[in-house]
Amino acid sequence: MRAPLALQDGPKDPRGSGCAPSDALRLPSMKPVLSFFKRLGECICLGTAIGVGLAIGAGGAAAQEPPVLRIGLMATLSGPAAVYGEHLRDGFMLAVDQSNGALGGLETRVIVVDDKLDPDYALEQVTKLIEENGIDILVGVNFSKVMNAVHDPVVRTNTLFIGTHSGPGAIAGRGCSRYFFSVGAQDDQANETMGRYASLKNYDNIVTLAPDFDASRAAVEAFRQHYRGQISRELYPKLGQVDFSEEIAQIAEIEPDAVFVYMPAGMGVELVRQFNDSGLKGIVPLLSTNTINAVSLPYTKEQAEGLFSASHWAPNLDNPTNKRFVREFSRKYGYAPSVYAAEGFDAGKLIHFAIEFTGGIKDANVLANALQAAPFESVRGDFRFNTNQFPIQDFFLTEAVRRTSRLYEMEAVARVFDDLGDSYAGSCRM
Repeated sequence: MRAPLALQDGPKDPRGSGCAPSDALRLPSMKPVLSFFKRLGECICLGTAIGVGLAIGAGGAAAQEPPVLRIGLMATLSGPAAVYGEHLRDGFMLAVDQSNGALGGLETRVIVVDDKLDPDYALEQVTKLIEENGIDILVGVNFSKVMNAVHDPVVRTNTLFIGTHSGPGAIAGRGCSRYFFSVGAQDDQANETMGRYASLKNYDNIVTLAPDFDASRAAVEAFRQHYRGQISRELYPKLGQVDFSEEIAQIAEIEPDAVFVYMPAGMGVELVRQFNDSGLKGIVPLLSTNTINAVSLPYTKEQAEGLFSASHWAPNLDNPTNKRFVREFSRKYGYAPSVYAAEGFDAGKLIHFAIEFTGGIKDANVLANALQAAPFESVRGDFRFNTNQFPIQDFFLTEAVRRTSRLYEMEAVARVFDDLGDSYAGSCRM
């Protein structure tokens, strides 16, 4: 598999911090480490005082049972979108399995909950996880409408929350919290990546195509932030539409340099098929986000081959952690991992390294510091947290490729952004 090429025409994105490995030797900041040990010392002192008091009061009672780490995993596991949640769940559970069921050395009990893609139901379930099951950490959430419903109620209880995919701007910015970390990406970033790629390719005239709802219009706006050319027409078919003959006819009539598509789930599958059948594939470049990925490729196969997307992860990223993840995930579950599985796996590994870093302490405040400071080995390779606790990471142009007669996957073919931080971090005040 090819390693992705650098594809950059200027300085690094200013929202990231630090230089590329080829520019200078980058050493990690000691500030989060020092902050962690200061907080850890306070916790140990407090724990010692409480422990002495209990020992005196109980007359030297027997040693307590070893602590158990309780994790609530929330994902969409029913309905047409269930496949996204299954990838998330399977990726996370692989990380638990690699730790022999004990993340960071603590016996780990995972309670898996289906959010049913219903914000009200999801809120009921996280309330039960916190109040009845006594979870230490909440992990997951595939979709923004669920994340917007559960984020504030969770972090207000001082429960650690590790988001795996959804990253709304409000949570990355003014609504940021000490108790929320994301191992995914902020929702705008893949769209910004494709906008920059279109500019680097000197595509001067583009048509955009996205369903008529708020998240899609936000995706087009994010694309526009890094696109220097002209958007000659914005097409917004109805949500749920599966016949794109009219939109494809307009694209053929305009003859743009490229088309930018944000078309999730089944709508995206149908669009790719019809774009291929129309004869436009190979004539008009199709640049997409949230449309062509490892979840949709089993349905589109050769019809998507050669089409582009943008992502912060791909199975061919060349680092030992990623190679092991792809190999063991495919062997264990019998299907190829997607970015949703990679994010779930990273969430599990992040918890593992943070718990190891604390020496088994799972106090929320101590663990929050450890999540910042722990030597976390991501499947993405280059990864660190920004001031809003969203990742600073690379973003790639990915291409749908055929591996075997039956296997299609996304391959990173060019690095578009190096060390990209999101545009909301400056609004975060913790």
